[in-house]
Amino acid sequence: MASLSTASPSESTTRSEAQSIIDAFACVRAGIAAEAEGVGRPAPILTAVSKTQPDTAIEAALAAGQRVFGENRVQEAYGRWAERRPAHPDLELRLIGPLQTNKVADALDLFDVIETLDRDKLARVLADDASRRGTAPRVLIQVNTGEEPQKAGVTPRDLDAFVQSVRGLGLGLEGLMCIPPVDEPPALHFALLAKLAARNGLGVLSMGMSGDWPVAVRLGATHVRIGSALFGARDTA
Repeated sequence: MASLSTASPSESTTRSEAQSIIDAFACVRAGIAAEAEGVGRPAPILTAVSKTQPDTAIEAALAAGQRVFGENRVQEAYGRWAERRPAHPDLELRLIGPLQTNKVADALDLFDVIETLDRDKLARVLADDASRRGTAPRVLIQVNTGEEPQKAGVTPRDLDAFVQSVRGLGLGLEGLMCIPPVDEPPALHFALLAKLAARNGLGVLSMGMSGDWPVAVRLGATHVRIGSALFGARDTA
């Protein structure tokens, strides 16, 4: 009598890990919806931070129905998404890491939204590339709400003038993003970002990560950027 085939230990582990990711997406989505309902706000869009994730994790996220992803590096994102994109035309890819001016053309070829516009030179290069393409890229301005010297972003006191400059260049400015200091209550920074956005007539607020997204939801986030709560802690070895 022929023996029944069984999955190898490695295949079983891969399936288990994939199911864990699918379950994590369901849990986080439910949490976001509940938090938003509790304060009478629309639920923000979940941006899954997929940087450094292996193919198995990406496929699990796609199987969970996720279509909005955030990436930190242009070239790494190409390796992960260039071949997948034709099969998933509803993907939205958002650059959430720093952008060098010499990578602008490549970034605009792949990404739907640049969340990290933070200086005049980058704005001008984006505008020049947009002029050649005949289409304005969607962008967010990164705000350094804590005015940390080691962190990118426009300071709150310089934001209003920078917003006007970006609008004058014809870029598709949608909103603001921030990464609060790790040693300060995030609520202060999320509230400040919301105030700055309202003052400048901007509707998109990308704020909140795995450790503080409930606070961001309560304070009006339209997008939350979540990685480890979905995929598990990244291997930094």
